[in-house]
Parts: sequence; structure tokens; C-alpha cells
Amino acid sequence: MQKIRFFIIFFMFPFSLLAQQRTKIILKDARVGNTDGKKNISYLKFPVFSHENATLTCDSAVFYQNDNVFEAFKNVHINQGDTINIYSDHLTYNGNTKIAHLTSNVRMVDKESVLTTNTLDYNMATKVGTYVEGGKIVNKDVTLTSKNGYYFSNSRDSYFRYNVVVVTPQTTIKSDTLRYNTLTNWAYFYGPTNIKGKEDNLYTENGAYNTKTEYAYFGKKNLYTNGTKSLKGDSLYYDGIAGYGKAVRNIIFKDTADKTVLYGQLGYYYKIDERAVVTKNAYVGMGTKDSITVNKKLQPDTLWLGSDTLETQMVLQKTLKLIESPVLKKNNELGDPEKPQKNNGAQVPGMTAEEIGITKKPEKIDPKGKAKPEKKGNKNVLPIDSTALKVAKDSLLTKVTLPKDSLAKDTILQKKPDIPLIKDSLKVTKDPVKAIKTEIAGKKPDSLSKKADSLVKPGNVVKKIDAAVKTTDSLLKKNAKDSLPVNPLDTVKTRSIKAYHNVRVYKSNMQAKADSLFYTSADSTLRWYGNPILWSQNSQQTGDTIYLRLKNNKLNTLQVIDNAFQVNVNADSAKFNQIKGKLITAFFKDGELSTMFVDGNAESVYYNRGNDSAYTDMNQTVSSRIKIIFQNKEIRHILTVKEPEGIRVPIAELKEDVLLTGFTWKPEQRPLSKKEVINGKPKAKAVTPKKSTVAAKKTAGPKGKITNKADVNKKGLIKEAAKEITKVASKIDSAAIDSAKALIAPVKNLPLKPDTSKKTIPVPLKKQ
Repeated sequence: MQKIRFFIIFFMFPFSLLAQQRTKIILKDARVGNTDGKKNISYLKFPVFSHENATLTCDSAVFYQNDNVFEAFKNVHINQGDTINIYSDHLTYNGNTKIAHLTSNVRMVDKESVLTTNTLDYNMATKVGTYVEGGKIVNKDVTLTSKNGYYFSNSRDSYFRYNVVVVTPQTTIKSDTLRYNTLTNWAYFYGPTNIKGKEDNLYTENGAYNTKTEYAYFGKKNLYTNGTKSLKGDSLYYDGIAGYGKAVRNIIFKDTADKTVLYGQLGYYYKIDERAVVTKNAYVGMGTKDSITVNKKLQPDTLWLGSDTLETQMVLQKTLKLIESPVLKKNNELGDPEKPQKNNGAQVPGMTAEEIGITKKPEKIDPKGKAKPEKKGNKNVLPIDSTALKVAKDSLLTKVTLPKDSLAKDTILQKKPDIPLIKDSLKVTKDPVKAIKTEIAGKKPDSLSKKADSLVKPGNVVKKIDAAVKTTDSLLKKNAKDSLPVNPLDTVKTRSIKAYHNVRVYKSNMQAKADSLFYTSADSTLRWYGNPILWSQNSQQTGDTIYLRLKNNKLNTLQVIDNAFQVNVNADSAKFNQIKGKLITAFFKDGELSTMFVDGNAESVYYNRGNDSAYTDMNQTVSSRIKIIFQNKEIRHILTVKEPEGIRVPIAELKEDVLLTGFTWKPEQRPLSKKEVINGKPKAKAVTPKKSTVAAKKTAGPKGKITNKADVNKKGLIKEAAKEITKVASKIDSAAIDSAKALIAPVKNLPLKPDTSKKTIPVPLKKQ
């Protein structure tokens, strides 16, 4: 409100001096009615007043010449400079202040817009109009309403307060305080504002928006929403026509449909592509159904993913190459991959075998692909009735409407289930009516067939069949395009996430790093590329590519492809259990590794432990497939499945730990928290040697030299030890002498002076 007052004062101040120069209102023309000579008051009909550069007319008026004021009634019209025209039913004009007070059906017209209100105060000097009882401005691009309004004719600026609504063909703007320029079409907001589009909405408390170009920028409490998606940022820039947006600082992009939240400090949004790109501390949170305990309370375990650049987009599912999920059989063996659902649960068009009474036993097919003739007395033949006629009609339609790649074609045309002879005859005979008659003739009479005969005699069946065939033909010709079913995958969209450079992932039971990552909710698979490393429990997996699949928002399967290497370390040991091969396939149970398979030149190194947890021996094996069973986050069993070869070495005979070719162990790169996903691993600080807390005391040595007190003590110990050896040398054997010398060794190896270099110079034993 203070800003509005400032602008009003600013614009009105230069003209206040002009207002002080009073000029008389001139009556140019009128039909004189009554005149009061004493008070100098005239009652006029159809007067024409002139005041400075304005002309004022009306049907009737009362002119107070002494006060330089007149009051006008009916068809009031003010024309100023041939640019502004104001109309109303009533006017009071003061020539001294140059203010016109208009009431009832007020309409102010300039070159660009029309202002309508019930009460308007217009300053003829400053060309500023004010209303406080509600008004509306209309031009070719916008319609604006508010309770209070201030219109500056010179600058084409209008200020609006309370219940401001701006309507354009594309948007509806609702604000508390707004400034609008009818010449430039720019709207400026100074309070809570909503810009509602056809599909989206922008909220801000400070910003600007162009109603013609749809360009906008916002600077306070900004929020953009589009369906289930939303974008926040300290500053938002948006181009409505191009569908392009930019957000700066404290960005939050959220999609409530798939529980995805994207964070960062700089982001871009593309409406047409439904794509958002975030840089600068970019990270994303993905909700899962795993739980963790925080302060003795279970909370959802979110998967956090960070990288230099993050991109999320809604894409057509048919454009993606979905990953087949490995399957663990009931006997805990690796099964065939589970292919992604291609038909997206769509129903197969046409009637099912059960609906038309077809048996499940398949029909015999000869090598040429033609159906063999059925034997006489086939029990599968349906009696002719209205249902059979419907089946005959449906069979023609079903064959035509089946898509080439649909499951219906696979189940009906390729597998060839048992179909009634009526349908078979229609397929091999050009005349379906003749085929049905032949079928009826070959049947023994029963109650239904007798009824059919009674219908055939008068020709009802032939007529009905002819009508059915004609109807079918017309449907096939006229509605050929409409009869083709829509493939759901042509329109189904799914969420995809791309991460570039320095990718970091943290979840309580899984962490990872790589150069890049791709994820889509269509198969719920995280794909790592570029030297990926994945940690789970006490295990580390490396390879060329890593796939991690979620099922029901929980960790389900893991695949390490090409140069797969897995290292497992027991919690209380530094021994490295190792597994390598071309492909590693692992399965999770309750968020923990349970079973793992290694295929292709599989090698393993495993350290066995006894009941007391002490290591007993080391096993090294080579085979085509290795199966590993985990228990309590540690390897419990390693089973060689195909063509095993191996050796076992007792720990006592093992000279050094065995490391397989390609071994790598990088726990220092493992993200340990959400904070490290956002900001990366903290840089290692340079280690500086600590100074001794007790300064070495200096002692004056011989010839005035300053020596260290520790050196003096050391020399004394050496002398005392040497004297002791001399005293007892004649009384003890050689073994005792060796033990005495052992007392000297620790002292002898100490340096006489503080170590100023990396090398340590031993002090020789002096002779006594």
C-alpha cells in the first residue's frame, strides 16, 4: 500500500503547482433556464463548458460562477485532448481543484481500454482516475476487476487493490495488489497472486507477468503446479508460450503421483517434454516401502540420489527398452527372466473360449497350417440357434479387429484352440449361409435342431444370416479404422530419471556411486554406468554395468554385467571373500542379500571359520556357475554348480592373503548419509604431526654444548647396563649374557637426538 501511495504522490506532485493556478470555467454555449443574480447561479439546458484543454457537456447543469463549480446531470461527457472520454449520469466539477467527481454508470475511454465503475474521481490536471467502490478495465487483451483502482492516463498504468482479478484468453490472475500497464500488457504483483492457466497454476507474492507474451518472473514464495507436478524456487522465470521455465536457488521439483522429489540450486522446466533438469547440488528422493527405525519409531526408508546434473521426464513407455527381471525358483535356483508386461494389462479383444463354449483341447494342425477335418460325430459342434449366429458374426469381426502384435493373435490364431465347425466352415467356404445349412444337415435332429428346421422352412434363417453378413460387411467397410483397437503402450507415459557425472546413491541398506544412472518406473530398475560400485551390507559389487530392480518399492534383484566382482568382508575381520565372473545375479529378502549366482568363468576365494569364529582354511574355486548363500549379512555357503575345480589351504600354511585379478576395495568412496549424497564426500584434511605436549628440556653438556636431557638419560642407561654385564660375566653362562644384552637393545635403538629425517641411525655400544 505504501508503494501505491508513493507512486500516486510521485505522479501528482509535478502537477500540484499547476492546480494552484486557478482558471475560470467558460460557458461556451447553453440554453439558459433560470438565473439567480444575487448568488450568481445559473440553471442551464444542454450546456457546453470549456476548461483549459477539456470540453464538458451534459443535458442539464447548475453553474456556480462565484465558486467556479458546476453540477451536471444526464449524458455527462468529458472530452480531454481527443484521447480521453469520460461518460456518466452525474458530475460535480470543481474548476479550482480540477477534480471531476462522477457517479452512476461511469465509463472512461482511452485509446487502449475502457474503465467502468459507479464512482470515479478524475483529476483533469494529472489525468489520474480513482475508484474505491469496484471497477473494471477492459481492452482487447485483458479484462481486469478490483475493489479499488488508480488509473494514470499519461503512463497507461493502473494500480489495483483488493480482490483483483485479471482475465485473459490463456490465464486468470487473482491478486491482492497489482499494477497493470495497458500499453505494455505487463502486470506487476505486490501481494499473494495466483496465475491460473488451462492446465497449470503459478503462485507468487512478488513478480511480474505479461498477459500478451505470457512471460513471467517471480521473486517471493514462488510455486508452479501442473497436475501432480510442482516446482518451487526463490526465483522463477517462465515463458508461457514456449512452455519453458527456470528456477534459481532452493529448488524443489515434486511429483506426488510417483513420490519423486527433486532438489537443487538451478533448474529448468520444459512443459511440452514434461522434463525438468536440475544442476548445482542436485539430488532426488524416491519413496520406498522399506522402513528404518529413527528414535524408536519406524519411518519410510527413502532412496536418495545425487549427481552433478539430474533430469526427470515423462516419456512414452513404448520408447523405452525395459529390463527383464531375473526370477528365483521355489527350489532357490535361477529361473528364466521375467519379461516386462507388454500389453499393460489390456483386455484381449473378442470373446474368450469359455464365453463361446470352446473346449480347451487344441485343434490338430497339419504342417501346411491348414486345419484337419473333424471326424464325424464331433461333440464340439454347437447346435444352430441365435447364439450360434452371434458366434458366426463375432468370429468374422474378431479376426479382422485383432492387432498384429496383440496377445489375442498369439492365443487365438497361432495356438488354434478348438473352434466350432461353424467357424471352420466360414473360414474355408466363401458362402457362410451354405456352410451353416450343410452343418445343420449333418446333425441328428433334437429339440433345438427341430426348432431350427421350423425356422429354416419359412426362410427366416436365410434372411437373418443374409442380414447379419450384410451388416458385417458394412461394418468392415465403413468402420475399418474404428475397428482397430488402440494399443495402450502408444499413449502410456512413465517417469524416467537420468543422472550425469559423480552419481551418488544412499539408502539405509544400499549405497552406490557411478558416472551416470538411468531409472524408469516402468520396470523400477536403477541402471548404473561408468565404473559403478554398489555396497550392500558388508559387500561391494563392481562391474561394467549394474542393474538394481525394485519390486513393490523394495530391493528385489541385483545384476552386475561384465567384469563382475564382489567382495565381502565379515564384520569382525579383514579377510576378503571374493567372487568374480561375467555376470552376477543377486536376490534380496527383506532388504538384505539372500542368494547370489555368478556365471561365466566364475571364481571365488572364501575363508572358512570354525565354531569359535576363528579362520580354519581358505577355499579357492573355479567353475561355470557359483551359488552363494548369505545369512546375517555374511557369506555362509559357496556352492560350485558346474564343472568345479578348487584348492583348500589351511590358514597356518597360508603365507599371504589371496586376491583375485581385478580386485578392488574402496570403502572410502561409500556414501554414508543423505548429506554426503547432496554435498559429496568431505575432502580429506591434510594430517599435520602433533607437537609434543611436553617440551624437551635442554641440558648443558661438556664444552658448553646444549644437549637433550633424554640423550643424557639414554647414555647413562647404556653405561649402567654395560657395567652390569662386566660384573657378572665371570659367573654366568652365555645364555645369561644374551638375556642381559636384550636389556640394552631397546635403549640402543633409540636416537640420541630428535629425529630430523626419516632415517634412524642406531647408536653403537661403547666399549668399557
